[in-house]
Amino acid sequence: MIKIQIPATSANLGSGFDSLGVALNLYNYVYMEEADEVDISSKDNIPVPTDTSNLIYWSAERLYNECGKKIPGLRIIQENNIPMTRGLGSSSACIAAGLIGANRFLGSPLSQHDLVNLACKIEGHPDNTTPALLGGLVTSAMENGRVYSVSVPVASNIRFGVFIPPFELKTEVARKALPNEYSREDAVYNLSRSALMTAALFSGSLENLRVAVQDSIHQPYRKKFISGIDTVFRMSYELGSYGTYISGAGPSVIAVIDDTLKDTFNNFAVPHLEEKGVKGWKFLVLQADEQGAKVLIE
Repeated sequence: MIKIQIPATSANLGSGFDSLGVALNLYNYVYMEEADEVDISSKDNIPVPTDTSNLIYWSAERLYNECGKKIPGLRIIQENNIPMTRGLGSSSACIAAGLIGANRFLGSPLSQHDLVNLACKIEGHPDNTTPALLGGLVTSAMENGRVYSVSVPVASNIRFGVFIPPFELKTEVARKALPNEYSREDAVYNLSRSALMTAALFSGSLENLRVAVQDSIHQPYRKKFISGIDTVFRMSYELGSYGTYISGAGPSVIAVIDDTLKDTFNNFAVPHLEEKGVKGWKFLVLQADEQGAKVLIE
């Protein structure tokens, strides 16, 4: 049985809609081995599909099919530390685990770049799946069905303060809220800020982040689904956030901070929200994961 570690991810980073993503050091673990039947369970009692609709199994089967092989049964045990349907890449973690496990069982016929492309075909866009596989801060573009991406490290002083609400937001609901067309002004607005975001996180230029997270493509249309979000944004800046944004499609919110603010946020973020009537949110400080998904035990 192999053990696979897969990081959480945060997509979009405000302005980089469907193109920017970062891997974070919060991990799911998946134990897998070939078996005579499909046997899927959760190590932590979090409900997961236990049949072939399970996304880990389904992704593994997709890779077997791509290689012209018939998948045997699989024994899969999930340890779910990434909150589900919270905009932190839980589905991408499942896809990455299934592909990595299946590729290992078949003798690694697919390269890492092949896995990135297949993961994107399954997920539909590369902003979560690619950093889950590669690690680091990843910029991705699609061309003729292929992913072109670059992963760079995040400056060592940067931390990601994650506000996790007590409710879910499904990606398909958040996507349906977006308009079909945007103005040229909106496109230029986001392009300039997404470029600034990549450079700022790579270089540690925190003073640029307040502008870099600004967005006119998706966040204004998704805020209505996230109760208390204006209070979360305002309070994060009061505590010293350099830039705050909706993680992925939401509903989690991330404040980009430096290491010196870690204790301030840990001590005061949740109490301040509760004082303002925003109840039930959790908070944790993470940093970038630079390695991406990997096999720990064979």
